[in-house]
Amino acid sequence: MKRNQWILLSLPLLLGGALWAAGQSTDGGHSAMKKDSRLLVHLSDKLKRHMLGNMRDHLETLNAILVDLSAGRMDDAAQKAESRLGMSSMELHGAGQAAPYMPEGMRRAGLNLHKAATRFALKAEEEDLSGAYKALTEVTASCVACHASYRLE
Repeated sequence: MKRNQWILLSLPLLLGGALWAAGQSTDGGHSAMKKDSRLLVHLSDKLKRHMLGNMRDHLETLNAILVDLSAGRMDDAAQKAESRLGMSSMELHGAGQAAPYMPEGMRRAGLNLHKAATRFALKAEEEDLSGAYKALTEVTASCVACHASYRLE
């Protein structure tokens, strides 16, 4: 099996494992008993529902991108990334509505996600597999950093 094929086939498993591990604690599963130290972000019910819906769409999009990558459909992955996660998707997701209510670090993480998704789309269109994967890990790193630091009320 060629190296690129192995990477394509193993990426969904590796990413899934990484996202699972990010949610695990190092204290034997007793973190539920500890106080949640993430910064609480206060939003109206309407804006909270909107933001949570966007985050679910981001996760669905990441999954669809991985499906496309595993099938060798780089152009489809690029299109999904840019239209649903990239810089051109910000208006679609109403980023301007939520941004004024986010702490600066949360806004920065969101912007990093959108920029990384656009970088991924460009690298995928160029069929630069290594560059595409690097950008995709920057997308998920933005998600992990934000979820580790903030929670919605």
